[in-house]
Parts: sequence; structure tokens; C-alpha cells
Amino acid sequence: MREVAIIGVGQTPVAEHWDKSLVDLASEAIRAALNDAGLDRADALYAGNMMSGTVSRQSTPGALIAGRARLGVAESIKVDTACSSGASALRLGLSAVASGEIGVAVVAGVEKMTDAVGGEVTAALASAADADFEAAMGTSFVAINALLMRRYMEVHGWKHADFAPFSINAHANARHNPYARLRNPIDEKQHSRARMVADPINLLDVSPTGDGAAAAVIVPVERAGKYRSGGPLVTIAASAAATDSIALHDRYDTLELAAARQSAERAYAQAGLSPADVDVFELHDAFSIMAALSLEAAGFAEPGQGPRLGLDDQIGPRSKVPIATMGGLKARGHPVGATGMYQIVELYLQLTGRAGETQVPGAKIGMAQNIGGSGASVVTHILRAG
Repeated sequence: MREVAIIGVGQTPVAEHWDKSLVDLASEAIRAALNDAGLDRADALYAGNMMSGTVSRQSTPGALIAGRARLGVAESIKVDTACSSGASALRLGLSAVASGEIGVAVVAGVEKMTDAVGGEVTAALASAADADFEAAMGTSFVAINALLMRRYMEVHGWKHADFAPFSINAHANARHNPYARLRNPIDEKQHSRARMVADPINLLDVSPTGDGAAAAVIVPVERAGKYRSGGPLVTIAASAAATDSIALHDRYDTLELAAARQSAERAYAQAGLSPADVDVFELHDAFSIMAALSLEAAGFAEPGQGPRLGLDDQIGPRSKVPIATMGGLKARGHPVGATGMYQIVELYLQLTGRAGETQVPGAKIGMAQNIGGSGASVVTHILRAG
């Protein structure tokens, strides 16, 4: 298998893009990535998306996007693993390029969520849960995570306020990201007074949805020098996926993200690294409880001790475990099918020294973990600069 490099990235702001369609957003991000790579065309497009068939009423967006973006591609494929669709698309594109089947691939993640009413989006999100035993019982995705958070607090003795640093850090970093949806700083008092959504989760524990797209161009390492000029070469050192039960009640331990742990362990093994080697970690902080569970699953904290990193001020860009360095899902926003590729774009900017005010000093190793459902489909990627 050939080693694969990322040679260009592009993204759109996460916002309410009333004047742009799903296809428009994807095309904009793809053209930006191609321009960054110094290319005009690609051999294949792999597009991560969750809701095109429901919210956008378009079940085959790949071909439309390829045409609008003027790719002239040999193939175009939509990939759907719920909220981890973006990372799953990268994993598919990586396999195609590494195998020698494809020379230049564009991987994009895109979602258009604000054209539908809230109930319709909530129902679409709930399709990532167990349709028979969770969604059919009226349990929304927020409620599922509220159950997780309540159980976690009861078992490990944490208070709701102990999760505030995750949101505060995300918002502080998003201030410097022109592509982020929520660029306003928040403090502990605002977090404690925020409107309750599903007890104990309040509005500032939850990531906002939105419209957006992010993309990357990948090629074999031996051809990277032909297209790119200057700056460190960023390679994909590891790509690993794992699956757990969709429904919480089917899991051996509801407070362990087993698929997140398995995919992280496989990625570390592939790259020959450990958590101590990771300079920046873009985790899937759709809810503050997921930030804590992800840090534990990926080996940065002991089980039940995820909030401690935030309380000890160890999650900022210049701290022990930098997370959500450009706002994360919490403040950059969570256009679900695009999120995994936003994480990759942000890691690439960190590893090439282009992250601006929230640049992690000397970042060489970056890890992104993209979670589908409440921990059912998890994809972990490790990028290396050098």
C-alpha cells in the first residue's frame, strides 16, 4: 500500500447559508482545496453526508457535486455513517489512493441543515439512534446524551459545572476562527445560567448545527512534490474504524466509548505512536459529555476522569492536550456529515503552521476522532508533519 499525503484543504464558514445549496457548499470547499493544492481536476470524489436524502431531498449528491465543482472525475461516491460520514469518506478515499486505483482524490464532507424546520432535523438526527428502541420511544439525540451525562455524574461524582471548561475552551478558540459559527467567548456564569435542554444538558453543553462543507485533496506521497510547493508534507499516518452497538442499552458499559477506544488503539498501533506523542487532538465534542468520554477512550485520561483535564486547564492550545483548537463542534459548529472533514482541515492547518492565534507550538502529530451516533461508528485518523 502506498503512503498518502494531503496536499490541499478548503472549507466554508459554518452558518445558515440560505442562498447556497448542498451542492454549492460542497463545490465551494472542493474548489478551495484544489486551488490550495494547485490542481484543477481529480480522479475521484468521496463525499461524506448524512441528510441529503431527507433534509435536502437529494439521495445522490456525489454526481451533482462532481459536476458543479468541475472535477471531471472518474467516480463519485456518497458515504454515510451518520455524524462520522466525513471521516468515513476520508477512509474510503485513502484506501483508493493507497491501493494505486486512484491517483488524485478529493474528499469532502457536506451538510445542509437549516433549510428544514427544527422537528424535521431532530427526526433526521434521531435516525442515527436505534429506530425501534430509542427513536420510536421519542428519545431525541440530546436526550440520549443527557442520559449518558446523568449516569456519568452519578457514577463518578462530577457536578454539571465541572464540564464547563470544555465549552469555555471551545468558544475561546473559535473567536479566532473566521469559519466558526459561534465566535463569542463564554464564562462559567453563562454556562451555569444557560437554558436547560435535556437535564443535565443545557444550551451551552450542546454544539450548534448549521450548513457547511470542508474538503481535502489526497495523493500518493511520491507524487506530492509534483503538486505542492513549500511547507511541511502532511501524511496520513493512520486510519482506523470501529463499531459498537447503536443503542445504549445494548452496550456492555454505557460509560465507555468502546468503539472510540478500539479505533484509537488501532490508529496508535498503525502509526507506532501513543497518546503522549499526540500534539493536538480534534475530538467529537457534540456534547460536553462526549468530550470527557472521548478523552478517556483515546487514552488521555483515566476512566471517569475526563473533566479533570479541563478543570486543570490542560486542554488549551498551549496546554498538555490541546482540543477543539478552532472551536470544535461546540463553537465551530456541527454540520453533521461535514464535521469529520472540518477536523481534518483544522489538523492540516495546525501541522502546516497556518492555525493563526490558536496555533499549537511545534505541532507535528495530530489526531482526529469522528463519532457517528452516540458512539456507534467511530473513525480515528492520525496525521504527521515532516
